[in-house]
Amino acid sequence: MQVLLAQPRGFCAGVTRAIAIVERALAIYGAPIYVRHEIVHNRTVVENLRARGAVFVDDLAEVPAGATLVFSAHGVPKAVADEASRRGFRVFDATCPLVTKVHREVARMRAEGKTILMIGHAGHPEVEGTMGQVKDGIRLVENTRDVEALPFSDGDPLAYVTQTTISADDSRAVIDALKARYPSIHEPKRQDICYATTNRQTAVKALARAGVDLVLVIGSATSSNSNRLREVAEREGTRAYLVDTAEHIDLGWFKDVRCVGITAGASAPESLVQGVLRHLEAHAGARTAEVLEGVEENVAFPLPKGLWESDLAAAER
Repeated sequence: MQVLLAQPRGFCAGVTRAIAIVERALAIYGAPIYVRHEIVHNRTVVENLRARGAVFVDDLAEVPAGATLVFSAHGVPKAVADEASRRGFRVFDATCPLVTKVHREVARMRAEGKTILMIGHAGHPEVEGTMGQVKDGIRLVENTRDVEALPFSDGDPLAYVTQTTISADDSRAVIDALKARYPSIHEPKRQDICYATTNRQTAVKALARAGVDLVLVIGSATSSNSNRLREVAEREGTRAYLVDTAEHIDLGWFKDVRCVGITAGASAPESLVQGVLRHLEAHAGARTAEVLEGVEENVAFPLPKGLWESDLAAAER
């Protein structure tokens, strides 16, 4: 069985930064380090950090006085940040800088008197964090049906933003519907869907069009961008499965499969990809994997003050 690997796949710059923030905080300030929500949506990453002393909480009431607190890569509502400041925690914000950009857009547009339409998935922590940047004047739009049900007129001051990890194709359909109904709607200067989401979805389309019989997406069920990769493959007409690790693979999927494509969500480490490859070589007759041509990413985001190399070196001394 031939194996094709998507390029790019796996960790994006925002995820790499978020994990590094927790690791550095543990090294410099010691366990426990409290993390509001899962730092990224990957079970393996979260379990590894938990084993090293990270404590994941959904409510700041669970965080004791004087603790070190990390906000997850998805961002938090302003009320959560305000509470953390009020209670005097040592806070490190691991919000992806591309999500922070959307937060600033929301605050600025609301200050200008615009009503904001947030394109995204209900219940996702990024959506909750973004909508929580303002007290009012923001509304969730998940699909074109929601657009049809909006009560506004084109004369109303409207603007839209999007969740950074949604399907580019799905968001385009909603944006087109918004523009058709509200030609005067204000749009971001640059699209909100992050480079990594776009690149990975494009890479999955390339896998499907390369003639693979099956696509495996490595990522957790809670990961928005991983779920979107599976949907993109299926939209291209290719059977696709989302798996956390090699142990979740059903070998029955590979009956009569001559070529399998493999990718990984932006929160899935490369070690999981290699584990899947070894599993398929051992149990499904897979050959050495070939990497498809694709975008080479070189984006990197700096760590916040208090977690730099000098801080780590001082702690190690």
